[in-house]
Amino acid sequence: MPGTQLTVTLSGGDVADARAVVRALEGSFGAPDELPGDENATVRTATFSAAAEGASGRPAPAPSGGEQGGGRLSAPVTVTLQGTPEAVARAGDTLARAFTAHDEGAAAGDQEQERQLRLEP
Repeated sequence: MPGTQLTVTLSGGDVADARAVVRALEGSFGAPDELPGDENATVRTATFSAAAEGASGRPAPAPSGGEQGGGRLSAPVTVTLQGTPEAVARAGDTLARAFTAHDEGAAAGDQEQERQLRLEP
C-alpha cells in the first residue's frame, strides 16, 4: 500500500539477529531502505518506505532456520515498530509467526502507533 512507512528499531543480539528480523518483514513490506550493518551499534534501525510491489500485505511465512537470515536468533532482541496502525499490526503478526514473540506494550497516536516486542531465540 503506497504511503505506508514502518520504522523498526532493534536492540539486543548482534547484527545478524537484526538482519534476520528485518528479512522476516520483507515478504510483507519489501526490501528496507537499507539493512542494519554496523557491527558495533547497540541499537539498529531499518525503515520500510512502502509495501513491496507484489507483496501480499499478509504476513510472510516463517523463514526456516536454514535460510540466510532465517528465524533463529542468537540472543533476545527487543523490537520497536513505529508506523501506521495497519503497518504495525502487520509487522507484529509477521514477527510473531517467524519468532517466539512476547508483546511488551503499545502506544497509539492520532495517525501513528508504536508497539514493542521481545523476540526470543
